[in-house]
Amino acid sequence: MPTPPENREPENREPENREPESRELSPYTGWTRAHWEDAADRLLLAVRPHASPGGGLIDLPGPRPSWSGARSDGLEGYARTFLLAALLGRDTHLDRYAAGLAAGTEKPGGEGPDAWPLMADTRQAVVESASVALALRLTRTRLWDRLDDHVRQRTVDWLLPALDPSPVDNNWWLFGLTVAGFLQDAGIETDRAAATISRSLDRIERWYLGEGWYSDGDNRAFDHYNAWALHFYPVLHAHLAGDRELLDRHGPRLRAQLDDHVHLFDANGAPVPYGRSLTYRFAAAAAPWLGALTGHTPLTPGATRRLASGALRHFLDRGATDEHGLLTLGWHGPYEPVLQAYSGPGSPYWASKGFLGLLLPADHPVWTATEEPLPAERADTVRPFGPTGLLVQTTAADGLVRLHNHGSNHVGATEWGADDEPGYARHAYSTRTGPTTAPDPADNHFALLRPDGTATTRGPAVPLGTGPDRAVSAHRPLPGVRVVSAVLVHGRAEVRVHLVLGAPEGTPVRQTGWTVHPGPDAPVSQLHPVHGYGPEAAELPTGATLQGPGPTRTPALHGTTTGPATLFVSLASLTAEPDPAPVADLADVQVTGPHTLTVTWRNGTTARLALEAPDSEDQ
Repeated sequence: MPTPPENREPENREPENREPESRELSPYTGWTRAHWEDAADRLLLAVRPHASPGGGLIDLPGPRPSWSGARSDGLEGYARTFLLAALLGRDTHLDRYAAGLAAGTEKPGGEGPDAWPLMADTRQAVVESASVALALRLTRTRLWDRLDDHVRQRTVDWLLPALDPSPVDNNWWLFGLTVAGFLQDAGIETDRAAATISRSLDRIERWYLGEGWYSDGDNRAFDHYNAWALHFYPVLHAHLAGDRELLDRHGPRLRAQLDDHVHLFDANGAPVPYGRSLTYRFAAAAAPWLGALTGHTPLTPGATRRLASGALRHFLDRGATDEHGLLTLGWHGPYEPVLQAYSGPGSPYWASKGFLGLLLPADHPVWTATEEPLPAERADTVRPFGPTGLLVQTTAADGLVRLHNHGSNHVGATEWGADDEPGYARHAYSTRTGPTTAPDPADNHFALLRPDGTATTRGPAVPLGTGPDRAVSAHRPLPGVRVVSAVLVHGRAEVRVHLVLGAPEGTPVRQTGWTVHPGPDAPVSQLHPVHGYGPEAAELPTGATLQGPGPTRTPALHGTTTGPATLFVSLASLTAEPDPAPVADLADVQVTGPHTLTVTWRNGTTARLALEAPDSEDQ
């Protein structure tokens, strides 16, 4: 086992947790269950001043409301922090949420200061109904059973519309499932609830592609919603319902997901920022806790807590909460470009799911075992993620995680733009860089440049296969033009290859690398031309990313097509090793034909790549 350092990396500010660290039990993070309880308590205390008179809404400050409006945002603030209170389980908090439940449901749909919006009027209320129902399910004997009959009936009346078919065809189907699970437990509308559960599970089944991975809808969107929604709700429902048949079906899927998910966490605790809803932050720890809760996990108890505590500390130590203790809309601190239009001031409290481990008793091994290192700390790893087209690359020398994307898409959505959402369209992501956003040049992007100098977007990436050291995909940046792209990886080295088909001769192209922030602790981004590019990389000035404020610099290579099929090859690296060798020293790349190359890595092993034009015109 590697020796854990005393401090993973310099932190932006002192941790606010009041509990002393325990480096004997938790040599990597110093945190114990007491730290988790204290963190939850602080988050809940911080939102209290923002509650409406009766506590039915929690109207948090923020840079702007969500597209659902301020009243919906107030419900979101209530519902998501209610879930946190339910997981913590302290009556001093639960009593306030019981009062808020009574106030919010007294005249729902009205204009009163506590009134909850109706689902018929506000679609987002369907999402929040799941947090309300799950919190009630977890505290049924302590809260629900003690409520006045009139309050219970009003709450049921407000919840029942969630049993209808989902208005959004993705993970939203599981919100109705979650409401139905609570109503079944409470003996209310049990036949209708059972039908909703069956319908919801049937719907997401079509998106299960195997090896632990769901697409979040029909558009091949692979992201953290696998961990904090698509596995979270069905497996937790099966566990709470004691449904052994359902758990036997979905539990092994969770276990398979965790086999991959654990590789997405840096030694510094950060999950890879890819996909959407990144302001949910340490909700990424929900699935590992769920695995421990249900027994469907490949992780040891010590590794589970190390991952979860590392993620929670990573954000709380780096400014995720403001000077008042409120979670901000962003990543480390406030950062609006990472938000979607549906994000409001209460949205970050989806991170409450990351406290699921508090359902496990204090004497459970997940709290008593000594922390163990993450995969990124133990050995260099290259691992394809099942059917997704994603390839993870980690290095033990610096604990850094990189994720290469050759198959995840979210094209056609409106949150970040129809053609080039930064969380899905990049060729690569890492735990220590953040995707650039417009108007900056896209990082880790291969583009054709139009006559006016603007760059093409990637569009849908069609996966063409992965292997132990590679991933391949194709996309159409322009009508009549196809690009077949591949990456070969070894250690920290990446060989990036693009075969451009059908572009007019003389079309300029640009390959960008990793965007990094300046500073003594910043990782080093390297990009080196091998074939088809000019002799040196340029440095493009770029702005802020979710990792911090600008300015930043992005390396870029330029070239031009020479015919109907032109091959472009480069070497890239992102590393936090001190004084790293040039990336050109890490591999000898020989182009052996119009579409083929051979790579000899520094340790003497070799790899061969042959790119072929896709047969289908759809690729």
